[in-house]
Amino acid sequence: MIPAVLLRHGLGLLVPVLVPIAIASTAWLYLYTVFQQCAFPLPPPRNADAAAAFADTYARHWPFNRLPPGGPWAGNATLVPRAPFRLLALGDPQLEGDTSIPNIWYGTVPHLKKVWRHATWRSQHPNLWQRVQQTLHDWIDFWFEDIPNEIESVRKRIDLFGNDFYLNHVYRTLHWWTKPTHVTVLGDLVGSQWIDDAEFDRRGWRYWNRVFKGAERVPDDLALYPAEEYDLAAELVSDGSEATEEQLEALGAWSRRLINIAGNHDIGYAGDLTEERIERFERVFGKANYELRFELPVQDAVLNTTLFDEETNVGSDRLPPEIRVVVLNDMNLDTPAISGPLQDATYAFLNKVISTASAVEFEGHFTIVLTHVPLYKPGGICVDAPFFDFFSEEEGGGLREQNQLSADASKGFLEGVFGLSGDPGAAGHGKGRRGVLLNGHDHEGCDTYHFINQTAHEDDATQRGWEVQTWRNASANSIVGMEGHPGVREITVRSMMGDFGGYAGLLSVWFDEDAWEWKYEYASCSLGRPALWWTVHITDLVLVGFIIVWAVMAVLGIGKEGVANKAVKRETSGAEVKREM
Repeated sequence: MIPAVLLRHGLGLLVPVLVPIAIASTAWLYLYTVFQQCAFPLPPPRNADAAAAFADTYARHWPFNRLPPGGPWAGNATLVPRAPFRLLALGDPQLEGDTSIPNIWYGTVPHLKKVWRHATWRSQHPNLWQRVQQTLHDWIDFWFEDIPNEIESVRKRIDLFGNDFYLNHVYRTLHWWTKPTHVTVLGDLVGSQWIDDAEFDRRGWRYWNRVFKGAERVPDDLALYPAEEYDLAAELVSDGSEATEEQLEALGAWSRRLINIAGNHDIGYAGDLTEERIERFERVFGKANYELRFELPVQDAVLNTTLFDEETNVGSDRLPPEIRVVVLNDMNLDTPAISGPLQDATYAFLNKVISTASAVEFEGHFTIVLTHVPLYKPGGICVDAPFFDFFSEEEGGGLREQNQLSADASKGFLEGVFGLSGDPGAAGHGKGRRGVLLNGHDHEGCDTYHFINQTAHEDDATQRGWEVQTWRNASANSIVGMEGHPGVREITVRSMMGDFGGYAGLLSVWFDEDAWEWKYEYASCSLGRPALWWTVHITDLVLVGFIIVWAVMAVLGIGKEGVANKAVKRETSGAEVKREM
């Protein structure tokens, strides 16, 4: 009875200590977006005020500030207008699987099985001495290889299971708190392009049923090939405007859809990107190349009369406000590529994106390019310097690996898709189209500004080259927006993997009617390392177990001090009687 008393008293002392710790840590974990003040940036005049953005997000969750159902933003002066396009950007979840579990490849205790075959004379050896010798070798390998592999396999299976829910926690919590209108995952959805189809499908199942449970892929009929016009472009709804039930339903559908980008670990680099790998990616995650268009209706009737119209207002340079999202597989933009037809298809898509874009002289359109491999940057700008590796001639000589696009591919990208030019005499003075580029691949993340100085090399404009600085330096040096320095921002989103802190990007895009152009701001949010997620949940489980044991002991009277004292007295009394006898 004494151990039961100690256990009950120990639990009675431990549970009150653990309960507040568990409650506080669990609250932080599940409300980390609140404690870290994560929020989509707001439009002017508070676009640079992170505190105001958080306060507005908080107000939208507070029950007394909920928006009325009839007009979801109208009639509530306490809420600040939000950006109509809010993109939650997640980079490189890179789901691992069987390839990281040792006993999947080596088998379960293979050396112990060999020992058994030796002992039962089912292995072939020329004499007894060699049989004994090999048995001893395999027995030693059992202890020093099989057992560590089995332990590591168990650990890795638990780690993979927990990692799925860690990533889900990042997505689910951010999606609930920040209320994005759109979500993208910027490539490397799975951890290897070399896995077989069965393992690819298993990781795809985990992706949709664990990591991004409740999300859905972009339907193929909405993932369109570039065209001059769309009859059914999706509409955005701005704060302060009435929204129909159909619009609200459409917005809710887009917030659930994942715009999946193909990465090198999904389909391979140019040197190992095959038709079969593209086919299975598109079967599980959606198309690799397509575009989406979202229109923002102009509510002011007077402003509508100022829009370009081929019949009534040809002289206007204003187009209806529209966001163009270009989803691009840039894995085979560089050469050599193993599949010429696939590379031709990628360039045909890219050329169609360019040919169907609005002329650079017009205003009102905004291009968001979502891809995986970042543009070229010289060493010292981001964590890694440019790196390219190629297969040997015997292996086909294709591009094996790259951490950036080549300088030539990047130049064509900037000048083609965004219409930027180093020639001030070019159309639109070379300023190009407004937009932003988001990608992954570099797990550390990077935020840069690509620009060209139109005033350099006045005697030979062909010598003007593309330059790049970090966004912070370019802003501090007033290069962003400087006359004669057209450019575009490239945001490489830090990975959402646990080793990189569970990061996510928050991009807000809104329309400025006075300037008749789209503007944007970017913020980020981090959960932290998985150790915290594991610690909190293990602590909670242990605490629940302690409470259950303590409650059962209390109900059944196990370890009750009075019962224990009576037992001690009976034992003492019996001893005294024996001494008297």
